[in-house]
Amino acid sequence: MKSLKPANITRRVQLADIKPGDRLGLEDKDITHQQTEAITREIGDLQQQLFSDSTQALLVILQGMDTAGKDGTIRRVFDHINPAGMSVSSFKTPGGDEILHDFLWRVHQRVPAFGHIGVFNRSHYEDVLIVRVHAESMLPPHWQREKNLFKKRFDMINSFEHILHQSRIKIVKFFLHISKDEQLARLKAREKDLNKNWKLSASDFAERKFWNKYQSCYEDVICHTSTPNAPWYIVPSDHKWVRDHCVATIVRDTLLAMHPHPPRATKKPI
Repeated sequence: MKSLKPANITRRVQLADIKPGDRLGLEDKDITHQQTEAITREIGDLQQQLFSDSTQALLVILQGMDTAGKDGTIRRVFDHINPAGMSVSSFKTPGGDEILHDFLWRVHQRVPAFGHIGVFNRSHYEDVLIVRVHAESMLPPHWQREKNLFKKRFDMINSFEHILHQSRIKIVKFFLHISKDEQLARLKAREKDLNKNWKLSASDFAERKFWNKYQSCYEDVICHTSTPNAPWYIVPSDHKWVRDHCVATIVRDTLLAMHPHPPRATKKPI
């Protein structure tokens, strides 16, 4: 497989120039499935070491357009994880106490504990994505009048992620990049699948009208918040088996680079 590098932050990312159907040199689907299975087992072993070490944590952030495959990626990549050492959080429209605090308040509470892998299925980035696309309906008037609001939020996100890094929480972020045609095909397939059509709503089709605006917002997000300590990876995701292999490989390599060291037994066994 071609090595997938973090997003280049020296210039603005152009998503239109990145092919969502790129196989990255992976030609055989069955062989790739076997390789991915082996890598996910490695992830399971590394998570056990991370858990027994309990001096650091890994936060995996998944973002993408509807049907990009966030749920499927979680199921496949973390298939061999002990659930006791992992958490998955999904962030919906803020409500209750959440709307009485800054937008990062609810997110910090879901950060994984030391020894754990945490996965965000959507995240604090929704507040600079969907909120930006639909600012007139989603932001109260006083925030709509705020100058450079989203630039300020980018800065806040970078500071927040820097705090996590300084606190021994490694962050890796994935944008699951699909084409507009592939999204439509998946929406139609979901509509026909009785096991999946509960996920579907009329708004899923309506949001397609804002496709170009979302792409532009994602480019801004990646440009402003891909940092050495919290990099963005743009993963071609029209082929699910390519997507899963890429994400699994990067998660495995990230865990290896963290060098978890389980403590040695302090007493000899009886």
